[in-house]
Parts: sequence; structure tokens; C-alpha cells
Amino acid sequence: MIARIWSGESPLWLLLLPLSWLYGLVSGIIRLSYRLGIKRSWRAPVPIVVVGNLTAGGNGKTPVVIWLVEQLTARGIRVGVVSRGYGGRAEHYPLLLTSQTSTAEAGDEPVLIFQRTGAPVAVSPNRSEAVQSLLAAHPVQLIITDDGLQHYALARDKEIVVIDGERRFGNGWWLPAGPMRERASRLRSVDAVIVNGGVARAGEIPMRLSPGQAVNLLTGERRDVAQLPALVAMAGIGHPPRFFATLEQCGARLESRFPLADHQALSPERVEPLAALHQNLIMTEKDAVKCRAFARDNWWYLPVDAELSGERPEHLLQELLALVR
Repeated sequence: MIARIWSGESPLWLLLLPLSWLYGLVSGIIRLSYRLGIKRSWRAPVPIVVVGNLTAGGNGKTPVVIWLVEQLTARGIRVGVVSRGYGGRAEHYPLLLTSQTSTAEAGDEPVLIFQRTGAPVAVSPNRSEAVQSLLAAHPVQLIITDDGLQHYALARDKEIVVIDGERRFGNGWWLPAGPMRERASRLRSVDAVIVNGGVARAGEIPMRLSPGQAVNLLTGERRDVAQLPALVAMAGIGHPPRFFATLEQCGARLESRFPLADHQALSPERVEPLAALHQNLIMTEKDAVKCRAFARDNWWYLPVDAELSGERPEHLLQELLALVR
């Protein structure tokens, strides 16, 4: 229903317009207060790069963060990551991730980034505190914030926005009548726009999510998705249909699909009934970090990597390197 409202297919968005106007008014006042100096942003002693979006829901932001960390690390830059840690609840903040940190403490995306990249990651609702904690523990040269485009309390040196190229901005209205956190005109003030899927427009960086082989959660065995029989898929991400479509493009024949809420907490009682013993359950890597502690031998996940095309990605990386130098 939400997807139909935000796309404009359902007229119910008209009933939500007063709440959207209020949301837009409040968010506009907050941003203006920082621009006028009424509220002050805290500036870190190292460059801050924000990777965010203008809409609610999954846009492919976390794969972009991982891509940036890997690319900059390969060029000799010590990179750290901070996140709000949505979906997690720690006993104290800021929280520096370790190999023992659970998704219940830090949230699924920070744990995924930490496991994939090995970069230091700090989590806190107050991103400035997360940055300071990271700097106190690690000699990082540049920090990437996973989300936080609208968190103006933290000054930033570069802003990168990720867009879902298929859904883009829906009906264009603020939450809750539409998917927008800020209006599309905000793109004029950011440094780069990355478009995940669909057709990139002039000035935008095309990106696609490239799937690898399915990985068994228990054994680490890798196998082509098309070779897994009796396949059942689950996805607790912002836009589950994208994951299901990716599986089918890989040749998977899905017997069942189970879309879950983004950042939803997972337990054996919630996951085990989804697939029978003779079936294989496949999930996103983001779900896998929440299921690893109680995984079964017929559970698999599909890793994906961001692939950016054209000359602009290299130009963007050079701009980030210049910040450090």
C-alpha cells in the first residue's frame, strides 16, 4: 500500500498532504537554522563524506559506502565509517564495532560494512560523537557517514546522494504522502548523484548491483544461484522486490518470496518456518549478518557489489583523495 501511495497510484496520498506540508516546513526550518548560523555544525579535523539519499527506503546506499571504502583503501587512504546504527540498541554510545559486536547492538548495516571492509566503524545517534570516538581510537584520514544527509549538526566536505533509478522520487512529496525527506531540488547542492539501476540522467553516475555466487551461511560454500533447487527467498531491505528480481535474473526459480520490513530483527522462530528441510533459503547479505549465529545448513545469502560506470567515478575518487592531501 505504501508503495502505491508514494508512487501516486493510490489517491490516498492526497489525504496525507497536510502532514507532508508540516514535515517539509519543519525540515526546512531546521536546515535554514544551520545555514543562517542560528545552529552550528561541528566540524571534524578530517574530511567528512556523507553518503545519503532524499527518499525513505532502500536505494543501494550501503553498497556505495562499501565501494568507496574499498576504493580509497586500495589507494592508501585510512578510511573510517560512522552510522546512526538504525535498528540497533547499544548499552552505551558511541559504540566502536568489534568482531563480537552484534546487529542487535549496532544495527545490520554497520555490522555488514565492518565485516565486508574491515574498516573501523563507530555507531551513535549523535554522529559527531561517533566521529570523535573513531578519531580517538584509529588514525583515520577520512570518514564516510552511512546516511546522515539531513543530519546538519555534522559539517561535511562532500555530499553524495544515491537514487533508486527505477522508483526515483515517486510522487515527489515529503513524507508521509510521498517518499521524500527533502525535495529533489536539493540535488543541485550536492557533489555527486549516483543512480542505482534504471537510466541515469545527465550529470548522474550510473550504477548497478552486481551479484556474486550464493554463499552458505554455515560452511562458506559458494554456488551459482541457478544451481540451488527448491529455492525460497526472504529480504528485509528497503525494497525487497529488487532482491527477488535480481535472483530471477541470475536464473533462480523461486518457490516462495517473503518480503520483510527493513532492519527487522530476526530470530530462529521468525526465519526457520520460511523454508522446509528440502528447500534452500536465500537471503540478502544484510539479513545474513543477523542470522549467522543461528544459521542452518540450507541457508544461503547473495552478496552484491556496486559497479559504477563512466569516467565520473574516478573523478569523484580523485576529489576525495584531494581532500586528504
